[in-house]
Amino acid sequence: MLVDGFGREVTGVRISLTDRCNFDCVYCHNEGLGDTRGPMEPQDEEMSTDDVVRFLEVAEEFDVEAVKFTGGEPMLREDLESIVRRTPDSMAASLTTNGVFLPGRSEKLVEAGLDRVNVSQDALDPAAFREVTKSGAYDDVIEGVMAAVDAGLTPVKLNMVVFEATAGYVPEMVEHVAEREGLQLQLIEYMPELAGRPDWAIDIERVHGWLADQADRIEHREMHDRRRYWIDGGLVEVVDPVGNEEFCANCHRVRVTHTGHLKGCLNRNDDLKPMGEMTKPEIRTAFREVVNDRVPYYGEYMIKDGDEWVLNEKYIDA
Repeated sequence: MLVDGFGREVTGVRISLTDRCNFDCVYCHNEGLGDTRGPMEPQDEEMSTDDVVRFLEVAEEFDVEAVKFTGGEPMLREDLESIVRRTPDSMAASLTTNGVFLPGRSEKLVEAGLDRVNVSQDALDPAAFREVTKSGAYDDVIEGVMAAVDAGLTPVKLNMVVFEATAGYVPEMVEHVAEREGLQLQLIEYMPELAGRPDWAIDIERVHGWLADQADRIEHREMHDRRRYWIDGGLVEVVDPVGNEEFCANCHRVRVTHTGHLKGCLNRNDDLKPMGEMTKPEIRTAFREVVNDRVPYYGEYMIKDGDEWVLNEKYIDA
């Protein structure tokens, strides 16, 4: 297993299969790359099926235990089932999707070996959903979530980005997952450093406070300083990486862009490493280099200067 200079083992990879998407969510940062979505047709720059599988085979050599397939919208890839089927058996495979294409494909993905799915859902009202996603596919998403549950991809985690436009919908989303078996809610802190519009950010501690008041039980995951709340039988977890030094200090994931570049940190694009023609020797070399160069974002790459986070001068030239 590869270990970076800060003692962090790389146990997982997150692979963007495409930057294409049929939604246009206002908070999207496209895995930290910015809004680079292009035409809906497949692009030559996207990694091929064999490229993705070859990378996963090298990741297995380095004892990587889990892979999450993302986008863009990864289900725009017609070869998704083939990629999942060819994922090494030693790796847990999961998917983050907007859910539109899950009806009709959930069972095939389970047969291919998919273990779990996260579905982006920011509101339960169609009009509010359209405002955030710029899509009228609300009913399709609801159907997709139920299709995933029926196919056994449980627990299906609903990803809700919490910012100014969605914070008011949190209570009804909590109630929603409590009332429906097989669902969990994952509240994701809005990241203005990637998505822009810092005025949209809210104080995530207000959300924690409300959840704590409602909770029957609270679990604190010390490793990432993440908290889970059990409310009326439903499970809600908050992912709050902004300014969270413990979160960064315990990051065990390397990312892969749809163009075949390794990315050591979600918040950075100055550390991208190409994997060349994606032969196994090239992949091994790039993988070792990106892990060697990984730096915790908060607490190291960015450090506190009073109340502000500023770039650590030791990394300016690097």
